[in-house]
Amino acid sequence: MHESRADLFQRLKRRHEFWLASVIAILVIFLSVATQGFLTLQNFFDLLTSYAFLGILAAGLLVVLISGGIDISFTATASIAQYITMLLANKYGLDWFSVFALAILVGVLLGAINAILIDRLQISSIIVSIATLNIFYGLLVFVTGGKYIYSLPSWFGKGIYWFEYVDADEISYGLNLQILALLVMFTITWLLLNRTNIGRQIYALGGNREAAQRLGFNVFRLNILVYCYMGLTAGVASLIQAQLAQSVAPTVLVGKELDVLAAVVLGGASLAGGVGTVLGTVLGLALLAIMQNGLILIGVSSYWSQFFVGLVILLSVSATALSARRKRKGNLVE
Repeated sequence: MHESRADLFQRLKRRHEFWLASVIAILVIFLSVATQGFLTLQNFFDLLTSYAFLGILAAGLLVVLISGGIDISFTATASIAQYITMLLANKYGLDWFSVFALAILVGVLLGAINAILIDRLQISSIIVSIATLNIFYGLLVFVTGGKYIYSLPSWFGKGIYWFEYVDADEISYGLNLQILALLVMFTITWLLLNRTNIGRQIYALGGNREAAQRLGFNVFRLNILVYCYMGLTAGVASLIQAQLAQSVAPTVLVGKELDVLAAVVLGGASLAGGVGTVLGTVLGLALLAIMQNGLILIGVSSYWSQFFVGLVILLSVSATALSARRKRKGNLVE
């Protein structure tokens, strides 16, 4: 029994998620001692709600990175989906199903544009997504004039609030739209990657594109799927952000790409493709949220936030590269 536990611990030590969870635990203990407001139920729900937008986008980006691609145009996609959907919702009186269907449709269509350009023109995905980020965003600002939408349907503004609980301080907690959408999208992403044949093909494509082609995988269809899934998550994320902000601003979402990329890369996804897990992304998002929240609570200027996000990306990519190098050396020795 003792040996089996030791073997289990050794296996856990080799997993990126184990070390990530350990860092989170240390950070939580430190912030709990250093601040009064960190380890509270209110702060926990506030973090879940405020980081749901980034988390949903991280779920989509994870799928793209595993396939061997990258997409940074998702904030522009979300901005367009959000603006079009809320504009039509006000004009035609759409319901919950209609607004989500419309936002997802817009996101999927813009994701398909990325996939087609990348696959058919054989252009680097990062170049294409940088271009489409600017094209989508530029067209949105030009057409809208940068005007905000302040008036949202009353039913949308209220959102949802299930399983409400009121504590002794009269503070209310519950399952709101943001937390529900975050849980649903992470669950769908996990099922896609771990319980479907398509998920296995996505991992194979990212691990070795040429081998995947020789095995008969339809690379074009897989690219369409992963970039359209990124667009789908952007559509969902756009709505939960609009409901939280109670307004639509075409210039607000663009600029949050690094936070999303940091969460996914911190979670162990490789920019080279073929590597990444939903659990790792959840932990990466948690560490990013706790780190940024902790900086605020201990009084560090918000200007340092981007510095730490950039540092996190650099350290995560470096750690992944070093780990891959060790594995290659180990294989050569064997």
